[in-house]
Amino acid sequence: MVEEGSPKSPEAKLGLEVEDLWDIQEPQLSPTEKLNACFESIPVSEFPQASSSQVIEIRSDASLGEAVQLLSQNKLLSAPVVDVDAPDDASWIDRYLGIVEFAGIVVWILYQSEEKKEGLDAADVFAKALQDSTGPAVAAAASGMSSPRYRSSQPGSPKTDGNFFESLTSSDFYKNTKVKDISGTFRWAPFLALQPSNSFLTMLLLLSKYRMKSIPVVDLGDRKIENIITQSAVFHMLEECADHQWFKSWGSKKLHELGLPPMKHNRIIKVDEDEPVLQAFRVMQEKGVGGVPVVASGGNKAVGNISIRDIQYLLIAPEIYKDYRSITAKNFLTAVKNYLEENKKESPMVSGMVTCKKEDTLKDVIMKLDSMKIHRIYVVDGEGNLEGLITLRDIISKLVHEPRGYFGDFFDGILPIPQNSRV
Repeated sequence: MVEEGSPKSPEAKLGLEVEDLWDIQEPQLSPTEKLNACFESIPVSEFPQASSSQVIEIRSDASLGEAVQLLSQNKLLSAPVVDVDAPDDASWIDRYLGIVEFAGIVVWILYQSEEKKEGLDAADVFAKALQDSTGPAVAAAASGMSSPRYRSSQPGSPKTDGNFFESLTSSDFYKNTKVKDISGTFRWAPFLALQPSNSFLTMLLLLSKYRMKSIPVVDLGDRKIENIITQSAVFHMLEECADHQWFKSWGSKKLHELGLPPMKHNRIIKVDEDEPVLQAFRVMQEKGVGGVPVVASGGNKAVGNISIRDIQYLLIAPEIYKDYRSITAKNFLTAVKNYLEENKKESPMVSGMVTCKKEDTLKDVIMKLDSMKIHRIYVVDGEGNLEGLITLRDIISKLVHEPRGYFGDFFDGILPIPQNSRV
């Protein structure tokens, strides 16, 4: 039985711990310095455990069919791949090949439908497709799909059905190709993980400044993943903590009072509703973003959003995959919405584009993002015109900052240091 006044969730309990630490900080410290100190004092081992379905690994000798089935059953869009050929005494960083994403497999499968594979292995087929500048733009998207900014264990079932998909996946080539056979074709992201003793501050900085979407936590003893911290989980933690005193000084403020959104409308990467949807995926790769807004032809009025996860619909929705080369962004949005409604699937696409106003409070935005299970929200004016974009990392940047020299050699040989030295 829960006592009155006790935290209602593990996330709320963490918020209470931050509250206790907040109260003992030196009064001369700024709010950001106080929060830095609070989060630096809490190890990631205290972060709530992800569901067992999220903490999964895919064997490097699994077939693509088995990998897709595992991702689909667990409603995941990506998972780490463990190298079955690694020696028993391999370190944790050598035990994993990287992250395989459903989106990357979709790109690969699309090309198998176009290429005659006699005499070619999977890597050759995909490399040829990437080098063909006249081919579908989606090929270009593959080269960036497994960068840290796209790593994700967010909810969303990559359900696979339809005669087109079935005809592809029933082939011996698809069933016999192993995950390790195509690892090079996706430019897999390096496997970067935290240890249980690392701090919340480290975790928050990796999710914000270093643009990771999910972070495995690895136990050095058994060299296995014991938890995965996702952007969605952090949003939920913030939502659960929104009524704590340490958060109210930010949460009660309006977006424009906090300098949000940081990215103004003229800098937002967007696509016109009449452009081919494949252009949207190309733009995501070229600009290194996880989603783009769709705007009305010749204007700045937001009519929808397409994220990297939506590439799955190029295969599973019959009215889309038959015209995936030519379907426009506008028609893609309509087709996906119809597909989701017909199949009774919950998605932000069904309810339309998720937006907010500059007059909304930070708490309003966090609660909306958490309830919709999304990681970005567009700021619009009264006419629906785009005014800016807000992501999780923008929100975190208002809470904490990276102290000088904080990471030291943490990224040696793993990740490039971003140009901006602060969050």
